[in-house]
Amino acid sequence: MLQYSLVVILVVEGTDMRTATKAIKTFSLDKEVLAEVKRTRGAASESERVNNLLRFALDLEKRASLHKEAAGFFQAAEDRRERRAYEAATIASWARD
Repeated sequence: MLQYSLVVILVVEGTDMRTATKAIKTFSLDKEVLAEVKRTRGAASESERVNNLLRFALDLEKRASLHKEAAGFFQAAEDRRERRAYEAATIASWARD
């Protein structure tokens, strides 16, 4: 692991303008990760590249969580349909007896 300082940009939304504040944090990065950041940073700084990657990863994680939540909701709806069908069959069975 390699100690590497990152500058995290926190964006504060104002009414008419955005202001960025920076907080310096220290994270440990694998040498391979750091090398890939350096290789793919282009014209941006390494901090900007890491910030962009982290924002992308956080957005991806959020979307996956929402997708999982939606899947659970629709699965629950299917369970309700099955339960209602079972209840209707049970009532029909009781009516025959």
